[in-house]
Amino acid sequence: MTTDRTTLLASERRAGLILLGAAAAALLVANGPGATAYHHLLEIRLGPVLPRLGAPSLHQWVADGLMAIFFLLVGLEVKREWLDGQLSSPAQRRLPILAAIAGMAVPALVYLGVTRFDPALASGWAIPAATDIAFAVGVLAILGRHAPPSIKLLLVTIAIVDDIGAVIIIALAYTADLDGAALAGVLALTAAMAAMGQFGVRRLWPFIVGFALLWLLVLASGIHPTIAGVLAALTIPLAKSERHSPLKRLEHAIHPWVMLGIVPLFGFVSAGVSLRGGIDAVAAPLPLAILLGLFVGKQVGVFAAIWGTVRAGLATLPRGTSWRHIHGAAMLCGIGFTMSLFIGALAFPGDPGRIDAAKLGTLAGSLLSALGGWALLRFTPPVADDEVRSGEEFGGGFAAAKDPSAI
Repeated sequence: MTTDRTTLLASERRAGLILLGAAAAALLVANGPGATAYHHLLEIRLGPVLPRLGAPSLHQWVADGLMAIFFLLVGLEVKREWLDGQLSSPAQRRLPILAAIAGMAVPALVYLGVTRFDPALASGWAIPAATDIAFAVGVLAILGRHAPPSIKLLLVTIAIVDDIGAVIIIALAYTADLDGAALAGVLALTAAMAAMGQFGVRRLWPFIVGFALLWLLVLASGIHPTIAGVLAALTIPLAKSERHSPLKRLEHAIHPWVMLGIVPLFGFVSAGVSLRGGIDAVAAPLPLAILLGLFVGKQVGVFAAIWGTVRAGLATLPRGTSWRHIHGAAMLCGIGFTMSLFIGALAFPGDPGRIDAAKLGTLAGSLLSALGGWALLRFTPPVADDEVRSGEEFGGGFAAAKDPSAI
């Protein structure tokens, strides 16, 4: 078990560092002599003509295509945790659900307050509501023994619930005009894929083919195509009695490709924003609202929800943790990065100036949250050894689910 946990932490640390490196590289290129070439590269048109996109640009292939695989992984993790993991009972769901809801609502309110409910900026309200699982858990992995295992699991479960909220927001708030025929095809194909699982199909390739077709139909329907990943994930069978469950096999197979490949690539193509404006640029209403939403709104919302839930007797503080640990985890929830960059592009379509401003606020807010959360957890003294060991029981489920020996 120790080896499994060590391997998992090393993988998460590597993923977080690669993502950080990709974002740093994008910023360097976008602010150096290669800036023009970088932006031209992202706009290169490749491949066949697709519904609503035409011939997609390289950036669209990453944001609308490869990120659908990221959302497939998110959907697989959510389904596994909900049916056979740390969200499988009402008691386990209560704390992370309430924390995630407050952690989405308060940043949105901070954003709207800072922008003074400006109609031109209102569509960006969801940008600071997101949490980047890879980046946040990567920071925890770098902290090592300074972060109790139960804090890691609490952060992950909050982020998973947060992702459910983000998917719902994308589907409802950032959807274009709908095509009825394509939408009917989406529903029919999703039902057919679910039926395959019910009738005993356990090979993965029929579901993968279905996922590809589903992506095309969702794209044609007007719903953002990444939602196809979540819909496909919900149809893939998960049986507790099966050691090699299709869902767990697929999750384990795509996890390293997504976290070490797709997410850093998305970071590289999305984080390239000019920093020439300096502090004045960050102080503009849009980036400042996102920065404060992530750095202030997230930690206030998450911490207040956990404090209120525990004080009301509706949940208990995770074993092996103190309130300073909870505050550090709440601050790390303000690392929006991948999801915030993604929503920022959806919020202001066809407006590169506001998209770049949203990127600037996302990068600044995520960086402050990462540094603040790291510092708070790094210098928080550990709780009694017996409580920390008990806390490992709380954190074991997620670690086991990531390791092939547990599948």
